[in-house]
This record gives sequence, structure tokens and C-alpha cells, in this order.
Amino acid sequence: MSMLCSKHAKQPDVWALLGSSYVMKLLRLVPILALVAAFAAACGGGSGAPKSVPSDAVAVVGGDTITKNEFNSTLDQAKRSYTAQGKAFPKAGTQTYGAVRAQIIQYLVERSEYAQKAKDLGVKVSDKDVETRLDQIKQQYFGSGTTPGQKPKSKAQVEKLYKQQLKAQGLTDKDVKDGIRAQLVQQKISEKVTKDVSVSDSDAKKYYDDHKSQYEQPAQPASRDVRHILVKTQALALTVYHKLKAGGDFSKLALKYSTDSSKTSGGRLTVCKQKTVSCPLKTVAPFENVAFSLKTNEISKPVHTQFGWHVIQAVGPVNPPRKATTIPFDQVKAAIKQQQLQQKKQDAYNKWWNDTKSEFAKKTKYQVGYEPPASATQTTTTG
Repeated sequence: MSMLCSKHAKQPDVWALLGSSYVMKLLRLVPILALVAAFAAACGGGSGAPKSVPSDAVAVVGGDTITKNEFNSTLDQAKRSYTAQGKAFPKAGTQTYGAVRAQIIQYLVERSEYAQKAKDLGVKVSDKDVETRLDQIKQQYFGSGTTPGQKPKSKAQVEKLYKQQLKAQGLTDKDVKDGIRAQLVQQKISEKVTKDVSVSDSDAKKYYDDHKSQYEQPAQPASRDVRHILVKTQALALTVYHKLKAGGDFSKLALKYSTDSSKTSGGRLTVCKQKTVSCPLKTVAPFENVAFSLKTNEISKPVHTQFGWHVIQAVGPVNPPRKATTIPFDQVKAAIKQQQLQQKKQDAYNKWWNDTKSEFAKKTKYQVGYEPPASATQTTTTG
């Protein structure tokens, strides 16, 4: 995904590092974790206590200095993005502005932490990697037709739509590439720190045994799919019955005559011999007896119940009752292992990030007036 994702699309995992949902909406408009230059100049020696914070800086993170120019540039980019979308940027001095300001500082600090750890791990992303991913994004969001069978757009059309979207969001091509590079870096870091994670068959079996109820399939009563038309009088029921026998459209007649709520779905019901969670409809005896005795597609003569008069048609065979069963382990082992592997990798990545934060907490100093409050620095990672 990219900064150009639609509102329905999932944001890249790298943005989850920034925590606050409000600020994530802001910061997805700026070059998130832009690591392009950070690997060389910004990553210098990151060990030991932080050096003093220069007057033209907002913070020192290990051996990396975050300048006021970087802060102002990020803030300006956010303002331009707001303007491009017709939104008012929070006014200086307001609580909202303070929250945005604190989160931008947090973002810059985490960018530095992330870049330094990426260098330590030997993680590199080439320009070609970025271009390849950007091409995929362009095709995904701008290349396909909007209707089935529509001819794919040309490269020139795709590029035009891409540039229009950049303008609409107040972004540059470099902003997007920086965001993509950050996503790819995070992906490679995640692969590095989780490469030794595995799930054995015994791990999966233990999970299966501990959560066996998840794999139980409850007993099912006999059931049948039918449709019916409910009216108030026997005379009207007979009229409906004869219309159906003469070839009348069941759905149209149900919509016209039926007083039951099922009329909007053609009178369709699934009736059961017993009421269960998965089969909640057990009808009254006269209806049930006829529903289960009809041949498939047979239409009944009017049936009287406490609700009125029904004309019933069986639209499928009787589904026989089924005993309660438990899905065998061998049938779910692969799915369990995959689920557990994803969770263990997530846990390993989260631990790595929490350890990284703890490590840099001792090596980070802020300029007076720039240190974000503790509540702004609590973030959650996703691997």
C-alpha cells in the first residue's frame, strides 16, 4: 500500500508505528519514516550516551541529530497536504496543534531509531526495489478498469492519474517513494528479526487440544429449504395455489399477497426439526409436517396454522440430521501452524521494537520545549 491508498484500503504496517489514529491521518500525508538519506548521514555512531542538543536541533537520538529544519519541513508538508484537501490545519496554541506537534517530533525520533537499527541489521532497499513496488501500486489503483471487462489503462493514463492524486493530496513523487522505501525497509527488518521463528507439530497439537471447542461442529437437526405465501383467508390461499399451479411466479405472488416478512426474499425459509443456534427456525407443527412431507418442488394445498393460511413449496431435499463432530487435528494442523506462526512472528517483532525503544530511551535527549509528553510516545507496532 502507499500514501495513495483509498480510504477503504489498509494502510501500510509501517504507519502503525506512529500510534495515534488522529496523527496517523496527518502523517500518512507526509514522507513517513523517510529513510533515503538516513542510512548514510543520519545514522552515524548510535551507541553510548547522547551528545548535547545543538541550538538548531529538536533532539539527539544516539549519534543522530534531528534538526529544527527537519521538524519545520515535516510540519510544512502536513500543512500543504491539509490545504490541498481543503482542510484547515490546527491553529498554533490549540490542544490539537500541540498533539500534532508532539507526534511529529515522536515520528522524527522513531524514524531515526528505525534507520539506525536498519543499518545495524544490514537492511538495504535499492531504488529498483522502490520503483518496482511503485509500479505495482500504480497498476493496482490506477491501471485497472472500473468495470468488468474494461480495457486496462495505458501507461500514460496511469501516470496522469497518479500525478493527479499526488496533487490532490499535496504530495510529491519523492514523498511517495520515501514512504514505499520505509515500508520495504520495515518488511525486511521484520523478516530478519523473525527468521528463526517456527511452530512445531507439537505446538500446533497443544493449541488444538487447548482450544478444541473451536473445532467442534454441533449436532444439526433435519432441515429443509422451502418457500411459502401466507394470507389471511382460505379463499385467498386457494386463489394463490391455483395461480401457482398454473405457472405463476412464486416470488412475484409472494411479494403481492404474502403477509409474512419473508415475502421480500420470495417467501424463502429454512425450517428445522429442532431449534438450534445455526438453525433457529422451528415452525408450528402443521407447517412443519407439510414442509417435510412434500416432494422437491411440490406445491402444497393451503395449510392452516395459528398465523393464517400457507401455500408451501419445497425447493430442496430434506437435509438429514447430523451428529456432533470434532474436526480431526490433521485437517486443521496446517491452518493452526500458519496462524501460530503469524502470531509468534508478531510477538517477536513487537519485542524487537520494544527493546529498540528501551535502548534508545537512554540515548535520546530533547531540546527544551520539544520533548513530547509520555502519552504521545506510547506506540504499538505491527510486524
